[in-house]
Amino acid sequence: MRLPRVRRQRSARPPDTVEPPSTAELLVGVVVVTLLVMVLGSVANSVVWLVGFMVFLPGAASALCTVRQTVMVCVWTTFVVAVVVLVPVDGAATGLDRVLIVLITVCLGVASVYACHRRIGREREMLRLRSVAGAMQRQILVPLPFGTADVVVDGLYEPLQEDRLVGGDVYDVVESPWGTRVLIGDVQGKGLPAVGAAFAVIGAFRAAARRERELTAVVDFLDASVTWHNVRAERAGDDERFVTALVVDIGPRGDARAVNCGHVPPYLLHDGAVTEPRLTSGLPLGLTSLTDEPVTVDAFPFPPGAVLLLSTDGLMETRAADGTFYPVERELSRRARLLPDLLPAALCADARAFAGGGGQQDDVAVLTVHRAPRPS
Repeated sequence: MRLPRVRRQRSARPPDTVEPPSTAELLVGVVVVTLLVMVLGSVANSVVWLVGFMVFLPGAASALCTVRQTVMVCVWTTFVVAVVVLVPVDGAATGLDRVLIVLITVCLGVASVYACHRRIGREREMLRLRSVAGAMQRQILVPLPFGTADVVVDGLYEPLQEDRLVGGDVYDVVESPWGTRVLIGDVQGKGLPAVGAAFAVIGAFRAAARRERELTAVVDFLDASVTWHNVRAERAGDDERFVTALVVDIGPRGDARAVNCGHVPPYLLHDGAVTEPRLTSGLPLGLTSLTDEPVTVDAFPFPPGAVLLLSTDGLMETRAADGTFYPVERELSRRARLLPDLLPAALCADARAFAGGGGQQDDVAVLTVHRAPRPS
C-alpha cells in the first residue's frame, strides 16, 4: 500500500522560521556593518559613541542565526567595541563611560546567546509537535489509490508550505453496504489547531458511512461531530471551527448522489467533456444549527468510464501575480482525456506555474473518482 501523495519535506526546520545565513553571508554582513560604523564614526568625529550601535548585531543574530553563529557575532562585537573604546582616541567619553560601554556590550552578548538558545529550543519543540501531528495525519488519511467494487479513487494532498505536513484539508473513502462513499472537506484554519477538527470529521465519517443507510444521516452525524468538537474547543479556550464538505455516494448503477455542505462543487469528465453537476450548496458542518432547512441530497449521472474530480478551494483560489484566479474548468477541458491517476498532479503543477511568484495560497487536495468502463 502506498502512502498518500504528500509532498516530501525538504528541510527539518519549522515552516514559520527563517533559514539561518551561511557562515560566509554572516561574515560579510558583520564586516560591512563594522566598516559602516567606523566610517560614520570617523566622519562624525565620535567613533566611541557610534560604535555603541554595534550592540544591535548580537540581538539581530539571536533572531536569525544559530547559537554558534550568535556566539561568533558576540565575540567579534565585544572585541571591536573593546579595541575602539579602550583606546583613548576620542576625548568625548570619560574612562568610566568607556568601561560601561564594554560591560553593556558583554551583557547584551550573553543575553543574545541565551535568547538564541531559547528560540532554537522552541523551534525544535514546535518541529517535534508538527512532526507527530503530520505522522498522525498521514496515518489517518486513506492511502491512495484506493479501489472498491464501484470506483478507483486517486489523488494528492499538498499542504500550504512544503515542509508543513499538517493542513486543514481532509478526505476519505469508505466502501459501505450501499456503495462507495467519498468525503472531501476543508477545515477552517490551518496547522495544528485544525488537526483536531479534521480528525473528528474523518472518524465520524468512517463510522457513519458504514452504519447509516441514508446519506442525510451520514451528514447529520458529521455535523454533530464538528459541533461537539467546537463545544470541547470552547471549554479549552480554543476557537470554534466549521468544515466545508462534500459527501458523494456512488452505487453500482450509473449515477451518484451527493450532499454539498458549502464546499467547492465537483466536475464530471466524460468522453472529453467537462460538466459541473448541479448541487444545492448548504451550510458548512458546524453551522447547520443556524437554519431549519433540511439536508438536500442531489443525484446526477455518473456513467461507466466517467471521472469525478473533487478538490478543495486551494486549487480554484490559486492566483497569479495580477490577482487572476486559476481557471480550473478551462484547464480541465484541456486535460479531459488525461489518465485519472495523472490528472491531480498535472493540475497542481499547472496551478503552481500559474501562480508564479505568488506561490501557493492555501492547502490543496485533489481527488479523482473513476468509474471503470463496462467490459465490452
